[in-house]
Amino acid sequence: MRIALFLPALGLLAACSAPDAPQSADPAAAPAAAAARPEPLDTARASLADPLADTLKTVRRRHVFSAPASPDEFELTLRGRDVLTGQLTFTITDASGQVIFREMLTPADLEASLAYEMQTPTVTPAEREAYIRRRMDEFFADKNFRQPALTPKDAYQEGGADRPTWTELQQRPDAVGFVYLVGKEDRRRIAYAPGTRQVVQLPGLGS
Repeated sequence: MRIALFLPALGLLAACSAPDAPQSADPAAAPAAAAARPEPLDTARASLADPLADTLKTVRRRHVFSAPASPDEFELTLRGRDVLTGQLTFTITDASGQVIFREMLTPADLEASLAYEMQTPTVTPAEREAYIRRRMDEFFADKNFRQPALTPKDAYQEGGADRPTWTELQQRPDAVGFVYLVGKEDRRRIAYAPGTRQVVQLPGLGS
């Protein structure tokens, strides 16, 4: 008899100590609860961190190039972790916003000519960085833009623009050429060819 009385009491105690059963959620609160849940981590997605995303220095210059009445934007941007190991991007963008020329360079391409200015056998990293920055500042100097791009006396040189394009540029006194030094002695020359609507290289300038 005592056992029979004890068992109902034990069942009642167990019911009181059990955790509360989940109550039905308010339908209006369900969307808010779902939105509050954090999304699962996507370990397969590529990291957005890019060591070349840090812009260290940018130089811009507007100058007539592809169109006589609409200056283009010349831009040289250095990105990376530091000046000596970064990457340089040289672009020309026309008035409509279209990139008509892009070339990738390295800081070493600008630093190489330092050899002709060294006053001591060695230079410090700080001096090297300062020289690269100075080269960037002078990259779009007035002296590097030449008009006409070609004169009637310029003999055709293979390795860049084809002969018809060369002849076309020779017949356009308003054509603008741009000259820039890469390395120690690679003095490059480019111009915009209206016939092909492209930026072309004009070899034969020399150092």
